[in-house]
This record gives sequence, structure tokens and C-alpha cells, in this order.
Amino acid sequence: MSETSISVKRTIDAGTPAVFDVLSNPNRHPQIDGSGSVVSVDTGDRITAVGQSFRMNMNHSIQGGDYQTDNVVTGYQENHLLAWQTATADTEPPGWEWVWRLEADGPDSTTVTLTYDWSKVDDPALVEKIGFPLIPASDLESTLDGLASAVAG
Repeated sequence: MSETSISVKRTIDAGTPAVFDVLSNPNRHPQIDGSGSVVSVDTGDRITAVGQSFRMNMNHSIQGGDYQTDNVVTGYQENHLLAWQTATADTEPPGWEWVWRLEADGPDSTTVTLTYDWSKVDDPALVEKIGFPLIPASDLESTLDGLASAVAG
């Protein structure tokens, strides 16, 4: 762990296409979220390119309960990489990013690395207000558990 990001890694018993299929479908994100803050998809199609966006219905105490986020896709390489920056709905992303990297370990095994990166947040007041990391490593580990279950089921 560094001062501006957290990464967790896990091997999942499924090929990269199956894992990527779950990750690239925003409708599956509530199923895999280990933080308990992703409630449902408001709008969004399967992720297929950088620049796409999807809106999620969320709930977290730091936002006072229910709110929405817009997520702008910043990285896309089919079966290898997905990344997006998140912002409160109808605002510009302030710089934190979720990055998923998939590495095939054979046809039926994938090493998944999930990184929560806030290195691009350049507003010191926001950094202090949020108190990064907002989401702890244990929630990221739970997200990988959820991903493994979603792919298996």
C-alpha cells in the first residue's frame, strides 16, 4: 500500500473472458461490491470503450445516505483492463479511480488486481474531507470475493 492507492490481488478460478464479462457489465457491480455502497445501476450499458459513462445508485454515510455517481471509463483493454473515475452525479471526477487488471493463468484461472487510486486528487481540502482511503483494503478483498462468486455462479 502506498500513500495514494491500495491494491489487492486474487486468483479466480475462471478464464479472463468470464471475469471480464462480469466486470464490464455495470448491472453486476452491486453483486460484487464489497463495500456495501453500490445499490443499483441507474443508467449504463456494457463497458466497451474509454470515454463511456455509467451512473450508479449508491448509499454511504460520508454522502449522508443515498446519492448517485457518474463513472467515466478511463481504461479499457478487453479481457485485460478496466478503469473508471468516479464522481458525484453531474460533477467532474475529482481524481480517484478504480482499476481492474486481469492476467490469465491458463484457460480457467485469472489473477485479478483491483486498485483504488486517489493519486490524481489535487484538491487538498477534498483529500482532508474524505480522509482517503474512504474504502479500506478489507472491502476491496470482499469485492474480489464477490467477483469470484459471481463468476462461479
